[in-house]
Amino acid sequence: MTTESTSTTRLTEAVVDSIEGTSDPRLRELLAALTRHLHAFARETRLTQEEWEQAIGFLTATGQTCTDTRQEFVLLSDVLGVSMLVETINSDGCGTATESTVLGPFHMTESPIRELGADIDLAGGGEPCVVSGRVLSRDGTPLPGAVLDVWQANAEGYYDVQQPEVQPAGNGRGLFTTDAEGRFWFRTCVPSPYPIPTDGPVGDLLRATGRHPYRPAHIHFIASAVGYTPVTTHIFVAGSDHLGSDAVFAVRASLVQDFTETDDPPLAREFGIRNPFRHARFDLVLNPARTGPKD
Repeated sequence: MTTESTSTTRLTEAVVDSIEGTSDPRLRELLAALTRHLHAFARETRLTQEEWEQAIGFLTATGQTCTDTRQEFVLLSDVLGVSMLVETINSDGCGTATESTVLGPFHMTESPIRELGADIDLAGGGEPCVVSGRVLSRDGTPLPGAVLDVWQANAEGYYDVQQPEVQPAGNGRGLFTTDAEGRFWFRTCVPSPYPIPTDGPVGDLLRATGRHPYRPAHIHFIASAVGYTPVTTHIFVAGSDHLGSDAVFAVRASLVQDFTETDDPPLAREFGIRNPFRHARFDLVLNPARTGPKD
């Protein structure tokens, strides 16, 4: 071992030792592991002073880009695959429950409470669509009174918080409660693929690495019920562009759903939507809440 490597190893050990007095054992574990891996990265790449200053500048700019309606650090976590990695680590063993996926950077405002069957496409202009299904326990028992938080971009691929001068507040969002049979349904427009914001540091990173910024068409959901573990997930439109190259690595095969072309005047009248329309049917399945320590 060279003098240089001995010196850097001792430095890492000294920093880790300085953390030993941390009273929270989990925080102590996290900080020690972070220190070891960060120091190992610097040694492996022989990080230069200029490169480290550039990294600090990038992170500073990322924080400065965050606002009440934009979370650039979440976006950074998403495009580096960390968000999806954490979701995957924490959803192992979900069994037949609905698979989870990333929250994304646009769950930045409360969804308005809406009645079942309401239209969340307040701006109009998109292809009319009905989304319906049930919230169930893993054994197939319907969960009445389950809460479903829904949000999506408009037909042009923008969220309401991105276009406050164009879209009414709460466009593409709704908070629904399932009926006595665990059912939900609402009207909206068929979502479209869209690029994540590229006018900040994350966009610079994508351009520097030759990556595209696009996400396949999707609708976000958080499903929750008393006594069950909430699930944060999407449904993706079958046949959408970018299903195989999602910029945030969030596509799971089980979450790709058909938005079926439907020509059924009586059903359209029942849903209160013009005919023909697109119809996505799927169930959200929840795991019972853990009552003991995680295995």
